[in-house]
Amino acid sequence: MDLQTLIEPTLMGMGYELVTLEKAGRGLLRVFIDSPEGINLDDCVKVSNQLTRVFMVENIDYDRLEVSSPGTDRPLVKEADFLRFNGERALVKLHAPLAGRKRFTGLIKGLQDGVLQMDVDGVLVAIPLVEVDSAHLAPLLQGTTRRMR
Repeated sequence: MDLQTLIEPTLMGMGYELVTLEKAGRGLLRVFIDSPEGINLDDCVKVSNQLTRVFMVENIDYDRLEVSSPGTDRPLVKEADFLRFNGERALVKLHAPLAGRKRFTGLIKGLQDGVLQMDVDGVLVAIPLVEVDSAHLAPLLQGTTRRMR
């Protein structure tokens, strides 16, 4: 069974979102969760306990489970992520250069028809999502641009 297909509905039912899922060496499974209110330690414990029960019922083989917040540099994976964090500062890395660049840091200014709009140093840049290799929030060093609880 696909782990993402198993985990996502479980988290949604609990009021959380699956941000990313990583399988690491030695049977380690990392699950990064989020919610509009942010994530705290109690949230991670609650999700870890629930997923442990689900994995037992579904006979999922793993040795260790880590559940955590995606942090202030949260990955942007789905179209919904770019919509949710409209107006936030992000770093976007591309598969191939666009206008001679593969990395863009700026404010998310919208997403329409699969094309991300970013304000990069006062210039509006259109980036097709199919060209995005990775993206994550890039809060300023002086503080975060996102409320944490």
